[in-house]
Amino acid sequence: MNSRNRLWVALTAPGVTWLVFFFVLPFYAVACVAFGSIDPIFRDAVPQWNPLNWDFAQASSVIDSILSGPLRGVVVRTVVYVLIAMACSFALGFPVAYYLARHAGKRRLLLLTLIVLPFWVNYLMRMLAWVNLLSPSGFAQRALSFFGVNYNWLDGSPVTVILGLVYGYVPFLILPLYATLERIDWRLVDAARDLGATSRQAFRLVTVPLASAGLVAAGILIALPMFGDYYTNDLLSRSPNTEMLGNQIDFYINNSSEPQNGAVLVMFLSGMLLIGLSWYLRNTARIGRERVR
Repeated sequence: MNSRNRLWVALTAPGVTWLVFFFVLPFYAVACVAFGSIDPIFRDAVPQWNPLNWDFAQASSVIDSILSGPLRGVVVRTVVYVLIAMACSFALGFPVAYYLARHAGKRRLLLLTLIVLPFWVNYLMRMLAWVNLLSPSGFAQRALSFFGVNYNWLDGSPVTVILGLVYGYVPFLILPLYATLERIDWRLVDAARDLGATSRQAFRLVTVPLASAGLVAAGILIALPMFGDYYTNDLLSRSPNTEMLGNQIDFYINNSSEPQNGAVLVMFLSGMLLIGLSWYLRNTARIGRERVR
């Protein structure tokens, strides 16, 4: 190993060590709980640290519940909520990112600052502000009642949960989209227009393909936390009819005598997200190879 390779190994060592201690080992601990046992007296989880002694009976029961039992509806509901929230986030975030990248001009820094400002406020505080806004005496309800619309936003409404997800995570979508669109050579779009393409055709055939990697990255960046989100639902709904997978994990781990089930659900959710992340990494590697050619 030459000196340059040793330098890069030394530079990557802190990051690898961090991932091992704060991702690999905690994930292994969750697996040991999921495939361990329950204390018969105190009903606490007893991790099984030796993989050779893992018991998959409880995990199999939870998977059966996901495929054909009570948890199936929760998983389907979670996927539907996240897909709708992602679609709404793209509908709101892409025009903002596009404007920032191409038309903001001298106002770009100010607008980026306004987008980043919500990160300076705790997520819990922002959700509590939504509770006050959507309460029966809140501003939103009073404004809608002026037009004869009366809707109880906080009475287990799926719409409220989805809007909360969009509000909470759309800034995470705008920033990577802006970073991608800002690097596009807009002369290619102008060339497409000069060759006879309409603005829609140039957008569909030039802008979107050039921004495809950023679109996928931004989608995954907000999808990952949305799938595990439980506090948005707790604050804005608290209804069993809107429970998501994160709520079930929180219930089993903190409020039941079956922490194993929560650990198994964590494993299931991680595996489901790992499939999407693997597709993204494979697609990114393919795009990189094509650009090199």
